[in-house]
Amino acid sequence: MSLLGSVLRARELGIVLALAVLVAYTAVANPRFLSAQSVRDILLGTSILAVLAVGQAIVIITRNIDLSVGSILGLTAFAVGTVVQDNPGLPVPLALLLGMAIGGVCGLVNAALVRYGQVPALVVTLGTLYVFRGIAYIWAGGQQITADELPRRFLAFANETVLGVPWLVIIALVVTIAAGVLLRNYRVGRELYAMGSNPEAATLAGIKVGRNLIGAFAVSGALAGLAGVLFAVRFGTIDAAAGTNYELNVVAAAVVGGVAVFGGSGTVWGAALGALLLTVIGNALAVLDINQFWQNAIVGALILFAIGVDRLVAVRTARALRTRTRKKRNSHVR
Repeated sequence: MSLLGSVLRARELGIVLALAVLVAYTAVANPRFLSAQSVRDILLGTSILAVLAVGQAIVIITRNIDLSVGSILGLTAFAVGTVVQDNPGLPVPLALLLGMAIGGVCGLVNAALVRYGQVPALVVTLGTLYVFRGIAYIWAGGQQITADELPRRFLAFANETVLGVPWLVIIALVVTIAAGVLLRNYRVGRELYAMGSNPEAATLAGIKVGRNLIGAFAVSGALAGLAGVLFAVRFGTIDAAAGTNYELNVVAAAVVGGVAVFGGSGTVWGAALGALLLTVIGNALAVLDINQFWQNAIVGALILFAIGVDRLVAVRTARALRTRTRKKRNSHVR
């Protein structure tokens, strides 16, 4: 465990170093990269992706995956946008809670299909990705909600700050800290890691695997719903295609941040750092006037690299455990 923990910490440190190098190089090539507006755009973009990545990390830790988060974001953004459009006086906190409730219901649908249908999460969430997106398209009917149709108070939330820090960034930090504390300091967090490490052993140990699985997907859905409201607040213009292709970046953020695709290890802090790295890469490529294709290529390469590292760590950890067990047996024989 200490070996694995040290490797994961090294990966998070590696992300920080990669960020520093990337920011320094881009700033030298184009000083506008560190302008106040550019930094603000990076932080706002990261806040939405980080909220999604935290929920994804919790699901992946249980040895599952949620590919429907982008569709949940789009459905929630349009649903909450419609409600706010019809009720201009609706407070933003209530809009956020409404988004989390809608997303949570979508997450429960995923959980029920995985848990009671005994269908792999990859298959279930790939299906619900299209189902939720289809619902959004039917609801929208080809229409979109524009910024001038939404209350100024709602849109102004994206520009409001506390001590100079945008509310969207504060919300992302609160979500990350809360999830990190939950996974690290509470029993349910240890149970989620145990489920991902060895589901059969977790069941034999008396862990309520089904209940925790439902909870993980519900949290992922709720956070995707929250991200949907943040998306609506930031961009103002919402249509049924909102959040399309977010799935790749969300999974990449979690995996690159050290959350093992095989489950049982990783942190939400790493997932949030992964979200920041991917956002900075996207902005840096735009500033350096590099083709958008390279961003997708880099994201794919990072996923492959992270999976390779996870596999290498798993093999070395298993080998170290076997060696330790063999030494203990030999000592007992003597």
